[in-house]
This record gives sequence, structure tokens and C-alpha cells, in this order.
Amino acid sequence: MADTTADQGGMKKTLSLWNFFTIGFGAIIGTGWVLQVGDWMVVGGGPVPAMIAFLIGAIFLVPIGAVFGELTAAIPISGGIVEYVDRTFGRVPSYITGWFLALGNGILCPWEAIAISTLLSDMFGTIPGLEWLRAFELYEILGAKVYLFPTIISLGFAAYVIFLNFRGASSAAKLQAFLTKALLCGMLLAMGISIFTGSPANALSDGQVFSQVTGAGGGVAATGADNIFGGILSVLLLTPFFYAGFDTIPQQAEEAAEGLNWNKFGKIISLALLASGGFYMVCIYSFGTILPWHTFVESPVPALACLKDINFIFYIIMLCIATLGPMGPMNSFYGATSRIMLAMGRKGQLPEKFAEVDPKSGAPKLACIVLAAITLVGPFMGKNMLIPLTKVSALAFIFSCTMVALACLKMRFTEPDLPRPYKVPGGKFGIGLAIAAGLIIIALIVLPITAESLDLTGWIIVLGWLALGMVLMFITNARAKAKA
Repeated sequence: MADTTADQGGMKKTLSLWNFFTIGFGAIIGTGWVLQVGDWMVVGGGPVPAMIAFLIGAIFLVPIGAVFGELTAAIPISGGIVEYVDRTFGRVPSYITGWFLALGNGILCPWEAIAISTLLSDMFGTIPGLEWLRAFELYEILGAKVYLFPTIISLGFAAYVIFLNFRGASSAAKLQAFLTKALLCGMLLAMGISIFTGSPANALSDGQVFSQVTGAGGGVAATGADNIFGGILSVLLLTPFFYAGFDTIPQQAEEAAEGLNWNKFGKIISLALLASGGFYMVCIYSFGTILPWHTFVESPVPALACLKDINFIFYIIMLCIATLGPMGPMNSFYGATSRIMLAMGRKGQLPEKFAEVDPKSGAPKLACIVLAAITLVGPFMGKNMLIPLTKVSALAFIFSCTMVALACLKMRFTEPDLPRPYKVPGGKFGIGLAIAAGLIIIALIVLPITAESLDLTGWIIVLGWLALGMVLMFITNARAKAKA
């Protein structure tokens, strides 16, 4: 039986195993497979290296997903990451872990709002009859134009997600289930078009699985690697960002329905990872075989541009799915980040107001308000504003995951009698694999190994966020002492 001794704080218990799967799967998939599948091929030097990289990325993260499954099944509380690290390594490491995960997850809420406004202006705005979407330019920021109507519509999408999260986890989970089905329809559409109009030979270039792109249209970067191994490695560094989201499952474990099978829950996280890996690989293959891939990547958003030339109706369907797609990760990360802030409030790491939940909906009140403000800023920021945060988000996410793996291993020694409905396959060795996977990915991101490693801008963001967190922790501690 899972340990439920933690203060439940009024959280509503409504989420099923299917709800948890859709929360994680929807958070992982989002709309990156439509917007950036061409970039993956260019960076990797072809569809095959990109597919291999995403397969390796999923395999690397499965042990980490199993670690989350063990700890969450044993300690099913909101924002459990903060609790796990606090119980094993203490208050400061716990705060840093939660603070970085809040960065890695929370920043994706406005990011997804930007993705919606970008699709509306850059894609819908070019359809005859919809030119009015680009009629009123508000301003330009970092070279990206911000238009009035796409901004308003994107704000509407974001407001709907915010509204559902204020209503509670059950309402947000219903949206996630719908979006998961829509994403699957998009994948099936791409597969069908590939089967009937494409050819596996299109994934090759002169019979080779790897070839460099020296310059592609629409500002797409050139291939930095000069061999297939380098191409796989370059894409592998990007995969943590596109797999980020499985941690949203344990963040809302406290809201699991009564009688949930916690052994099966532990497997749901790894299942969401593997399903997402399969989804990505199928999409890369499908889009990489519709046209010769060197031709495919010449457009700014090739996954949509190629469909526009093949069948306009298919193009509109995929465009609609792609525009709805960002609501999935926005919804999941909104819920997960608010629970991280809730847990930090309960631990006294953030002001105690963050520990309060709405008595009717069970939603963390102040955390939801803060995230609402952050999310609603997104559509005004322009599509180029958050690009440097992609690698930062990946680093923050993997750092937090590695800390959880370390906590899981230590807890096997410090709390051997803790009831564990689900255990990591392979025991301590399996946990060791999770730790090793996390450390390897962190090293690949922070060390200047490839062009995709963390750059100066990324380091400034990471260190600035850490400094801000330290200041906030100092203020919170000072207020607590003053009250004592």
C-alpha cells in the first residue's frame, strides 16, 4: 500500500491510469514533431540518424522513468520531487532541484502559447481569405513580428487552459485525453500519406543514410556533424527537451483516484516514454519518406509545406492538429509546475501562500495565478524570444531527474522498509543506470562537444535563474525566522 501519510491539503482524487498516461504523453509530444521534424533531419544528417537518436533518447530515459515510478508509487504527493530530494539530501539540494524543474517545466507554458500564435500568423495567415490574421502588426521583437489577431487568439487558447486548471485536475485531464487522440490522428495521417505517396528511398541520399545539409531555406541550420555518429549525437542532445514531460505524471500523483493500482502506475511513466519515442520515430520516418529528405527540409515548416503541395485538405487538417497540439504540453506543464510550487510552499521553500489550495477545485491557488501571468505573456514575446531556453529547459529537466535517481538509490539504504508497490527493474543496478543516463546527458549538454551544447547565453540564463532562486530562498527563510 502506498504511503499516504503526507498532508493531502484538499487535493481532489480523480485521476485514472489513462488520465496519467495522457497527461505525460500529451506533455511530451506537443507540436514539436510538426514544427521541428525538418530541423531534426538537418541536424542529424538525415531521417535515419534522427530516428536512431530519438530511440536512444527514449532508452536512456526509461530507467529514469522507472525511478519516478518507484518513488511516486511509494510517496504519492504533489510535487514529489521536492519531497524525495529533501528526505535524502536536505533542504538546499531539494530547493535547487525544485527551482530548476520549475524553470524547465514552467517556461514551456508561454513557449507553447508562442507556438500557437506563430502557427496562426505564419501558416494560417498565408491561406487565401485569412490574410487578415497578419493585417495588424503590433511590433517586432528579436526579428520576429508580433501580430494582433494571432496574439488575441493565442491568448484565448491559453486562457482556456488556465481556466481548466483553476477548475481542477479532472477538467484539465479531459482536455488532455482529447488532445492525445488528435495527436494520434495526425501521426496516422502522416503515415498514410507516406505509405501511398512516398518511398523508403527518400530517407536516403545517393543511397547513404547520412549526408550533410550545407544550407537550407527558411533559416534552417546546416548539419554540424561530418559523420553519422556525430549526427546522432547532435540530435541526442536535443531529445531531453522533446521528451520533457513524463515528470508531469508524478507531479499530480496526489490527485490519483481512490483504489488506483500503484504497481501499474509505476509502469505508466515508462510506457508514456516508450510510446512517445515510437511516435517520434514514426513521424520522422513518415515525413522523411514523403519526399526526398533534402528537398523536404527546404521549407521553414516542411511537415506542413509538403502536405500543402500534396493535398490542401490534408494540409488544413494537419495544421489544425498542429495548432491544437501546444495546448497539450501547456496543460500538462501548467498542472505539474503548479504542483511543484505547491510542494515547495508546503516545505517552506516558497512563501506559505503557495501551499494553499482551492477548497472546491483542489487547485493550488497562488501557483496557478503566477503561472497564468507567465503563460499569458507568451503570445506577446515573439517566436524568437524563447529559442535560447530550449537547451536550458533540457538541462534543468535532466538535472532534476538525475537528483531524483540519486534520491531513489539513497532511499533504498536509508528507508529500506518503505512500502514500494512498484520497484525499478533490476533493483539498485537499474537505479544506477538511471543515474548514469542522467549524468551522461548532462555532460553532453554542458560540455562543448557539439554545436548543440549549452552556449554562453544558456549559461547566463542558468546562473541567473540560480541566483534569483538563492535570493528568493534567503527572503523566504528570513520571513520564516521573523515569524518564529
